[in-house]
Amino acid sequence: MTRPQLTTDEVRHLPPVVDVPTAAQVLGIGRTAAYELIRTNAWPTPVVRLGKSIRVPSGPLLDLVGVAR
Repeated sequence: MTRPQLTTDEVRHLPPVVDVPTAAQVLGIGRTAAYELIRTNAWPTPVVRLGKSIRVPSGPLLDLVGVAR
């Protein structure tokens, strides 16, 4: 089950980095698709790998979806 897409106001108030499911929610795609894009280096923004954790910086994500910071 996918989570509903975030509102513009919710996106504006994201922390500096988010997990992959939250980043997927911002883009309106599923969690599995997001991980596949990251695995194949097709994810459209930078990602930060911290051991087994993957985080997505919010700034480039906001720029991608056209939401002012």
